[in-house]
Amino acid sequence: MTAPTPPAAPDPSRTRVDVAIQGIRLAAAPVARRAGAGPSDDGHLLLDGVGAAIPLNPRSRYSIDRGRLLLDGADTGVGVEAVTRPRFYDLTTADGVPYEKIARLHADRVLATTVVQTCVRYDEAERCRFCAIEESLAQGSTIAVKTPAQIAEVAKAAHDLDGITQLVMTTGTSNGRDRGAVHLARCVRAVREVLPDLPIQVQCEPPADLAVITELYEAGARSIGIHVESLDDDVRRRWMPGKGSVPMEEYRAAWREAVRVFGWNQVSTYLMVGLGEDPDELVAGAEELIAMGVYPFVVPFRPLAGTLATEVDGATAPAPDLTYRVTARVAAALRAAGMAGADQAAGCAACGACSALESMNRCQDAS
Repeated sequence: MTAPTPPAAPDPSRTRVDVAIQGIRLAAAPVARRAGAGPSDDGHLLLDGVGAAIPLNPRSRYSIDRGRLLLDGADTGVGVEAVTRPRFYDLTTADGVPYEKIARLHADRVLATTVVQTCVRYDEAERCRFCAIEESLAQGSTIAVKTPAQIAEVAKAAHDLDGITQLVMTTGTSNGRDRGAVHLARCVRAVREVLPDLPIQVQCEPPADLAVITELYEAGARSIGIHVESLDDDVRRRWMPGKGSVPMEEYRAAWREAVRVFGWNQVSTYLMVGLGEDPDELVAGAEELIAMGVYPFVVPFRPLAGTLATEVDGATAPAPDLTYRVTARVAAALRAAGMAGADQAAGCAACGACSALESMNRCQDAS
């Protein structure tokens, strides 16, 4: 008699994609964030030891029991550990600003800050519909402008007390031709004075004056994110009317210059699945970016409290299967090019917590 075929082992990459969209049924996490410029209201967890930013969803089919991730009560084979609250969160500056309002821990070893928490495009007619950059400011969980000295002070404490290994600095867009990059450069220089070896990524819109990209590098940043979110002009106009008015050629010019200055695979951009872009065109666009030396950081759109997409449009996250298929195709293109997020000096691709790209490629490397 032929023995029954055992059930196939769960695919950890599919699980990671699914849980990134459905979230986990968890009341709270020691390290979490709400609103802001990031991709979700999330808790920071370790899935099989790898950092992940996961939505906290009381209606999710996923739950945690004794350090295991369960789906409808069944063990998925994935271990889960909460990221410990960092010690630097308990400190304040001399003028009484909690360190936590200046910079936050992402995953378990990445420090992140939005150096200017306002955006010239935040008027409803121009605002990116998935962004809530000013909501955390309205809630009092951050301050409008972080000074270079404040960021350097917090970075030094986070490094010494909690072992952070990289720093990510983003900014709301300003009215100036630099679109906020000059203040980023000031902040990078200040951190370099106290932590000369800490890898730093900066993130901004394409500056009108491309010489600013060199200024960011000379200040001490070693990777850069110039985030477009979608390569489809119709999608850009619908989801980000202000930012979408920046011609794609300005993005391409900025990416080319950034690759020239920072180097191959030290430049990245977000691409969001679920905004309505044709999946084949999204993958083709990602392949174009890879050929330029730009890492396409593919993430699913996830509804975020305080955004127009959630509060007005009622938009929902994409189907997990669509997200998996797009992410897997981009991951394969990255493998073929020998491009790994882990090889970036710092930043979202180096961290990987918000995407399944790196976990897919780790699984392929291990097979």
